[in-house]
Amino acid sequence: MANDYFFCGIGGSGMLPLAMIVQARGHRIEGSDRSRDQGRTPEKFAWLEAHGVALHPQDGSGVTRADQIVVATGAVEDTVPDIGAAKAIGATIKTRPQLLSEIFNAAPASIGVAGTSGKSTITGMIAWILHKAGREPTVMNGAVMKNFADADHPFASALIGGPDLFVSEVDESDGSIARYNPTVAVVSNISLDHKSMEELRELFGGFTDRATTAVLNLDNPETAALVQTLPADKVVTFALGEEAATLNAHDLEPQPTGMRFTLTEQGGAKHAVTLNVPGAHNVANALAALGAVRALGVPLAEATAALETFSGIRRRMEVVGTANGVTVIDDFAHNPDKIAATLKTLHAFDGRLLILFQPHGFGPLKLMKSEFIETFVGLMRADDVLLMPEPVYYGGTTDRSVGSEDIASGVRAAGRQAEALPTRDACGDRIVELAQPGDRIIVMGARDDTLSTFAADLLSRL
Repeated sequence: MANDYFFCGIGGSGMLPLAMIVQARGHRIEGSDRSRDQGRTPEKFAWLEAHGVALHPQDGSGVTRADQIVVATGAVEDTVPDIGAAKAIGATIKTRPQLLSEIFNAAPASIGVAGTSGKSTITGMIAWILHKAGREPTVMNGAVMKNFADADHPFASALIGGPDLFVSEVDESDGSIARYNPTVAVVSNISLDHKSMEELRELFGGFTDRATTAVLNLDNPETAALVQTLPADKVVTFALGEEAATLNAHDLEPQPTGMRFTLTEQGGAKHAVTLNVPGAHNVANALAALGAVRALGVPLAEATAALETFSGIRRRMEVVGTANGVTVIDDFAHNPDKIAATLKTLHAFDGRLLILFQPHGFGPLKLMKSEFIETFVGLMRADDVLLMPEPVYYGGTTDRSVGSEDIASGVRAAGRQAEALPTRDACGDRIVELAQPGDRIIVMGARDDTLSTFAADLLSRL
């Protein structure tokens, strides 16, 4: 039966695709968003309205009936008028992870993709392989999948398919991974990001325990340790050059825009694979995706052929363009692991890097100050330059004791070039001033849609 759903923050990267999936199941969708009220990203809200979504101001006026199901982001705050209205009227309130996991768990077959980094790319690869194989998956991703993005679907972070096969990125940072019961559980890697190692081991351990098949990375010590806790017939392993793994990649050859490698299946055939996304980390992502679809019966030869036309995820080392010999790249990297993967991939080829890194909050800077400094110091070359604006600050009681200058001065102390400037625009001016032919500008940061606009503006100024 059809229900009425009201999405609070419907323009968010996790909310919009979920709303579209719910709508495709025959339910009515309404919503509100603070960004819309502030006049930001109007084209996104115009698109939603054109697709039959009724939009309201985020002042509680859209929540008027007890039979509405009000969907909020993970943190349900009473200060949001929509939530206050829902409580007053007796409407059901669900968090985004709650609703997503209910839909996920209701599907006869499901793939949950978890891990500290690589989730969006692996989810996108699985989506493309299953789509090409005619399996009609419904997919929930946290980022736009370029293969599915077109004029009609500019926000293709979801793929609307059938109800029988559901693929989703699964998040450990808010603990919601505990809600998912996947047929296939993929864990790319486990490293410190938001929670303590002890909590992470428990969350990922439960996730793989509940699955029929677990796809695990032997190159990551924490993920490899999970293998020991599971029965052998339940595990598919992957690694770069590790002979004991179910799926192995070796003879990696970096290409300017991608990777070539040989895939060996334990006790099986060899496949020559070409990827059109760069970096060794994307080879590992490809193995994770191949392990997952293999568990659902897609032949490896068919799956690797599909991967050759996988065009990537928006803002994952996305080349914005080149002007006067300077290339601008837009990237989502925001924690030490992801930054390291990006810098290693870029340094496989010549050219100075001008790195703009916008932290996504004061909390992560304080928690991982020394890791951030070590990552930049260890992977920047002598002529590279790091520029950092202060973290995005939305108000509230955040501890702001560690800022961008703390990271920059730590990097400078170790003999690398780094500057912290008060604003992103000031960083942009400095980059334009420094840029010379042969340089590559990399714009890094998360949770801020305007970074892509900033990257495009930089290109136009060069």
